[in-house]
Amino acid sequence: MLLGISSGIKQINFDTIKTDSSNNKMMKNMTKNNVIVVGGGMVGAAMAIKLAQQGFGVHIIEKHLIDPSHILSSDKVDIRVSAINRFSENLLDELGAMPLLRQNRIAPYQQLEAFERGGDNLLFDCADINTTHLGHLIENSLIQACLWQQFAQYNIEVIEQAAPITKIEQTADLITLIYDKQSYTADLVIAADGGQSQLRSKANIGMTGWQYQQHCMGVLIKLDAPQQIKTWQQFTPTGPLAFLPMQAPYANLIWYDDANTLQAFKGLNPAQLKTHILSKFPELAGDFEVQSHAIFPLTRQHANNYSQGRLVLVGDAAHTINPLAGQGVNLGFQDVVALAEVLDNAGDIGCPLKLKEYERARRRANLLMMSMMDACYFGFSNQITPLKWARSQFLKMANNTGPIKNWVLKYAISGELS
Repeated sequence: MLLGISSGIKQINFDTIKTDSSNNKMMKNMTKNNVIVVGGGMVGAAMAIKLAQQGFGVHIIEKHLIDPSHILSSDKVDIRVSAINRFSENLLDELGAMPLLRQNRIAPYQQLEAFERGGDNLLFDCADINTTHLGHLIENSLIQACLWQQFAQYNIEVIEQAAPITKIEQTADLITLIYDKQSYTADLVIAADGGQSQLRSKANIGMTGWQYQQHCMGVLIKLDAPQQIKTWQQFTPTGPLAFLPMQAPYANLIWYDDANTLQAFKGLNPAQLKTHILSKFPELAGDFEVQSHAIFPLTRQHANNYSQGRLVLVGDAAHTINPLAGQGVNLGFQDVVALAEVLDNAGDIGCPLKLKEYERARRRANLLMMSMMDACYFGFSNQITPLKWARSQFLKMANNTGPIKNWVLKYAISGELS
């Protein structure tokens, strides 16, 4: 099925990239440096626009098409929320999505606090580094829709393809994706199809990682309070609890706990769930109503390779991280910028040596962030007495050591170590 929605997204012209299996004749690309991005989520859509801005011809293959105009005009609030840091904000500005997001539901936050129940705390404040805010809490569906709204001006063509991929074929110059009765050929394929990436699996790229013993529950609430400017995280023996202030009156609560404990909440009505929240969470800024909730497992996985020939992985297809500090999509956006920089002005956009250059840079950086999040997760989620003392001392020292705290804060919001 071809994409045709009111946002003006152009219908695909199959002549440049499609193979008709009925006569088994491949139709050649009319231009060099054509790119296929598989997956039109936040990272895939950003990748497509970034490369289109650099002059490459871009197509997106997506299983589930969206109508961005409908999403942006809807009052329905998405329970899926991302903490967009300043690095990602700058990228979204460059891609044309951020100005549109600022006209919709968006919540800048100025403070971030981590603390233990009845113990010490660590507070980050944007004033400490002379900036107006640390980041934004934004619904995932709004980010995706605002990116899709940019496709028309860059002639980014979207193909709906619900069939699973059956084969990947590569030559020295081209890569072909085969789906049931249709095939698509390009100079480069970018896998942005998520943590369960079909392309990664079909390319036999291995993964390392594990599933955490805990699960995570997100709860969308309607809060009877003014706009909140602080997001916080409380560490408890059963796992972290977090408060993410969306645009008032909405907020998102995050509850880590044993899988069986959270699964028992799955069928509760809003009033019943609210009772459990009140008994578990610190006091919120006001009264609230539970709107919806969702439970999902926690998984860490990291691709052994980010590229194979003319196929390259970005975002969750390459790495999934503990969502403890909301760094997942920010790492994906950093992948986008790094890959675009490597490919800028490339004579052959699918050159495997170029893709390995991207892989060397991003795999190391992503592994560092993943390891830091695991250290926080395991270090704060237990009650071993020596470790409790060490945590207390760490929080006291970190909160009172301005230069170190500010360095950590700048790294968290920019993704850069300098």
